[in-house]
Amino acid sequence: MTSQTQCTPAEAVRLFAAQLLREPVAPSRFASKESTSAHWPEYLTEATCLGLFMLSACVFTVILQHPASPVRAAISNDSLRRFLTGIAMGLTAISLIYSRLGKRSGAHINPVITLTYYRLGKVEARDALAYAGAHFAGGTLGAAVAFLALRAELVHPNVNFAATHPGMSGVLIALVAEIAISFVMMTAVLHFSNSPKLARYTGVAAGILVMLFITFEAPISGMSMNPARTFASDFVGMQWSAIWIYFVGPLVGMLSAAELYVRMRGPNAVICAKLDHSGTARCLFRCGYMANQGRAQRT
Repeated sequence: MTSQTQCTPAEAVRLFAAQLLREPVAPSRFASKESTSAHWPEYLTEATCLGLFMLSACVFTVILQHPASPVRAAISNDSLRRFLTGIAMGLTAISLIYSRLGKRSGAHINPVITLTYYRLGKVEARDALAYAGAHFAGGTLGAAVAFLALRAELVHPNVNFAATHPGMSGVLIALVAEIAISFVMMTAVLHFSNSPKLARYTGVAAGILVMLFITFEAPISGMSMNPARTFASDFVGMQWSAIWIYFVGPLVGMLSAAELYVRMRGPNAVICAKLDHSGTARCLFRCGYMANQGRAQRT
């Protein structure tokens, strides 16, 4: 009698993610003459962006959730406070994407977005690894700065380091929710950023989705979509509540969105890995905009 190996939900998700990561859709032929060290301004920029995002998340969570806050005293409705948090963080995301910092690095602010663009053949492996490291370092530093500045206010259970933890529905439901919101976010980013008519509104679309997800989805999973963001809060607060779902969920959701997009539109439909390509900052990626500019200059 042969024994059958049962696959747990976590193992099934891991295998699915591994299949999506099997190779880039369109392996990059972008041969940069620059050394990796020459790209440090973009790496530092990505670290700064997520650090500022974490600092903003901690500050606004204290303002809207701490019992001693006059705003918390004036607004007793949880849903309304969550909506205001969503507006604050959505505006934070929009500001970072359209800032000079965001235009310089591409404003990924999320290692899974970088990994997804690597999967799409738009980011070199060395830059993908450096961006991801910058996200974890910058996010953790931002949360640490918030702790040094806010101390007891950030530790209070109502604030809890602005951490993202599964809600009352449980871990598996939270995982499904993280997959769903990550899928929607990456789908929106790809459709907006690769449309000549909509590209300028990519940051606005991303910010609106952040606002909506915090308002309506946060009670389910805490609304992360970003393993570096969750790691930052958990590391500073030294609490690890089902952190694996915030790695697996965004990975599966965003890679699935990319897979569907290239199957529908083709790999050449992805122009660049920057969320906002306006301005004159250099582009590290396998960039269709830069290629078009080069062809225009030669004609």
